[in-house]
Amino acid sequence: MFENLTERLSRTLKNVSGRGRLTDDNIKDTLREVRMALLEADVALPVVREFVKRVKERAVGTEVSKSLTPGQEFIKIVQAELELVMGEENEGLDLSCQPPAVILMAGLQGAGKTTSVGKLGKLLKERDSKKVLVVSADVYRPAAIKQLETLAGDIGIDFFPSNVEQKPVEIAKAALEHGKLKFYDVVIVDTAGRLHVDEEMMDEIKDVHQTLNPVETLFVVDAMTGQDAANTAKAFNDALPLTGVILTKVDGDARGGAALSVRHITGKPIKFLGVGEKTDALEPFHPNRVASRILGMGDVLSLIEDLERNVDKKEAEKLAKKFKDKKGFDLEDFRSQLQQMKNMGGMMGMLDKLPGMSQLPSDVKDKVDDKIFVQMEAIINSMTKAERARPELIKGSRKKRIAAGSGTQVQDVNRLLKQFTQMQKMMKKMQKGGMKNMMRQMKGMMPGGGMFSGR
Repeated sequence: MFENLTERLSRTLKNVSGRGRLTDDNIKDTLREVRMALLEADVALPVVREFVKRVKERAVGTEVSKSLTPGQEFIKIVQAELELVMGEENEGLDLSCQPPAVILMAGLQGAGKTTSVGKLGKLLKERDSKKVLVVSADVYRPAAIKQLETLAGDIGIDFFPSNVEQKPVEIAKAALEHGKLKFYDVVIVDTAGRLHVDEEMMDEIKDVHQTLNPVETLFVVDAMTGQDAANTAKAFNDALPLTGVILTKVDGDARGGAALSVRHITGKPIKFLGVGEKTDALEPFHPNRVASRILGMGDVLSLIEDLERNVDKKEAEKLAKKFKDKKGFDLEDFRSQLQQMKNMGGMMGMLDKLPGMSQLPSDVKDKVDDKIFVQMEAIINSMTKAERARPELIKGSRKKRIAAGSGTQVQDVNRLLKQFTQMQKMMKKMQKGGMKNMMRQMKGMMPGGGMFSGR
């Protein structure tokens, strides 16, 4: 996420110079580079102009704090302005009304609207303990109704049936009545993807909005369309009273132009980021955390939240008890750790939130391939219970059987066993309390050192 912008800004901000004060001369070149970095990230020109102007006004003549260098002071100003342009703080959903609270989802075709309905439903059910009902008013794409029904079933939220013969306004009315009757907390209404230039379709969504009077009208837009995302959101906002934006496919957007342009152009907050295909890949948008990530400082708070949300506490307690009782770390435990990592978005998802990761060389990043973890899990799944408990049993013929069962080669099985042995040694060091030894072991397991290196 935002890799290109992070790389360019990090490189640029390293070059800030000055002696005790930031002057027009010593930040001129840096500001030009910041401007170019933002334009290359497809940030809208009015946003870039305003941003650079504000940074310059705040920076020139600023007395540098004794604890900071001029460069650090300048980075602090850039970070504050990045936060400001994106909205300063997270703005959550306002569901304080007589239930059911209605959320209307609007957007262009292919922006990921239906998937976002499912993700949002899951988030409200699991994090906020809400009773959620979802309904599709997309009568132009029959597959959309079925898609949402399947998604709702997978997530475990209720689906209100509809069909292509009905009018969207009728569907919306019936769903709202059902929501009231069955005491739902939230009703999320999916609408047909439309082009903002299509007058007839825009009139239709206005009618649906008038019928429902939703507490939240969210515009779902693809981050990969860059500044066009902000312009489209503005066009929709002129027709509908939007309350916020969900930016999807952020994990595929290396530029970041949409995230930096939406708030400034529409005046509406980004409320959520879609960061992957999984149903839990929806994050509340925190401008301060995103600004930190853009500047290569990581996002440790989000990483901690991911840990709290995704780590299986029972499994963690079981492993902690094993440690306490000085019992060995086996392949079953290793598989459990791999699964927990996968739940957190894989190794790259975690590394992306750690400070300084933008400085990692590309060849090292390339070696951190999450496909390796999928392969490792498949190999362990092909083992018998006895083999997982006692890896020393795995010799020649067993290795061939495990490789065949997991669709891998014998050398892949050998590599996994070697990596497991390294992990086992590290765990023994932890049990003995040798933290320094453990850290030395971990260094050897980092990219380039063996543990996560590719073939």
